[in-house]
Amino acid sequence: MMGFPRPRVVVSRCLGFAACRYDGSVIPDAVVAALKPYVEFIPVCPEVEIGLGVPRPPIRLVQGQRLRLVQPDTGLDLTDKMEAFAARFLASLSEVDGFILKNRSPSCALRDAKIHVSDTGPAVGRGPGIFGAAVRNRFPTIPAEDEGRLTNRTLREHFFTTIFACATFREVEKTGEMDELIRFHSRQKFLLMAHGQAKLRELGRIVANPEKLPPKEVIRRYGEKFREAFLRPPRRPSVINVFEHAFGYVSHGLSPKERRYFLGLLEEYRAERVPASVPREVLRAWIIRFDVKYLAEQAFFTPFPPELLLPLDSGRGEG
Repeated sequence: MMGFPRPRVVVSRCLGFAACRYDGSVIPDAVVAALKPYVEFIPVCPEVEIGLGVPRPPIRLVQGQRLRLVQPDTGLDLTDKMEAFAARFLASLSEVDGFILKNRSPSCALRDAKIHVSDTGPAVGRGPGIFGAAVRNRFPTIPAEDEGRLTNRTLREHFFTTIFACATFREVEKTGEMDELIRFHSRQKFLLMAHGQAKLRELGRIVANPEKLPPKEVIRRYGEKFREAFLRPPRRPSVINVFEHAFGYVSHGLSPKERRYFLGLLEEYRAERVPASVPREVLRAWIIRFDVKYLAEQAFFTPFPPELLLPLDSGRGEG
């Protein structure tokens, strides 16, 4: 099995690391717990970092000309403090591959914190918290999800795939060598193909380097476009195209019954009745059986540690 570098992931501290929620609780999270052996987590609680105690009176977002973060019980306006902390903390991150933040939090939420009409009035909408919005603004191409969305299998597997791909690319960046970039791109071809032929061709042109740019500049340009390729989960037809392409490498050695079985699995995947991991694992078995080295080296077939599939995918959870 191929080795994986440890992605560096910022995580809300209340998700299994410390009892720091406003009510003094901690939230055990199965995804975060499963990732701990494979990821370097950077826990943070923005609310504690700006001086709020545990437990503490709740805070809320209030609409206006400028979105405000307030604590109604004390009358405190915490907007400036939170924005300053977010800017300082995020600027300190020299290397980061992803974020897992607490959903619905007025500080950490990425999309679903309640926004209120006034300090004491009702909620009138939803949006990102102050810290969550700063994450999106500073790191627009770094994967960021809340723990609620990671219960969805499609989003979870895409997040895992992306953080491990980003961490692997950081290893290439450290070398600054074109040979390493060429090897990396070769191993990522099927994974990129799953995100669209256009992205694969664009990245291939960067690697070809017709302008004869210095290696570090080529790697920088490649990194920008590579991370952009993972902004959304791959579309099902593109993934099927990759499966069919890989199937061509092994189909000659299969019996008619085996070929029919695999094509049937693809139809099950197309109809959203099985996740991508099912036909992928069948193909992996045949890659090993026929010793297809080119496919064995493709990140598409082992995009993250396989152990992360086992405890988390008992339900359908397909998005």
